[in-house]
Amino acid sequence: MNILILHGPNLNLFGRREPHIYGHTTLAQINERLQALAAELGVTLEILQSNHEGVLIDKLHERIDTAQGALLNPAGLTQHGVPLHDAIKAMPFPVIEVHLSNIAAREPWRSHSIISPAVRGTVQGLGWRSYTAGLRTLVELLRDTESR
Repeated sequence: MNILILHGPNLNLFGRREPHIYGHTTLAQINERLQALAAELGVTLEILQSNHEGVLIDKLHERIDTAQGALLNPAGLTQHGVPLHDAIKAMPFPVIEVHLSNIAAREPWRSHSIISPAVRGTVQGLGWRSYTAGLRTLVELLRDTESR
């Protein structure tokens, strides 16, 4: 089972950017935790971080026939990523949206996600654990689908 992990703009700054909101865990540490969990779950990950929406879209298009699911933190594209929203809707596999912070509890403009209507579900507000909770849930959903 191949899972895409897509990190959006500025997430390469986790651990340094607004640690009072996002914590001190770096993106490399999150990826290490995801790889360890993937090994435990028996799945493979392809991980990409980009500060450019088109690169994230290109990866989805590239893996349309080879990925079974995706975990996406759209970051700053959450509120305005119409092309990313459209790309997600075109995917034949489930996508889970993740956020370290609870976007509904932040500035009013952050509370609306244009991405959420295109994804299977959202995990947010759990810090780096949003990613591991999202990966566990995605794998469970995929295995439920396989067993039918």
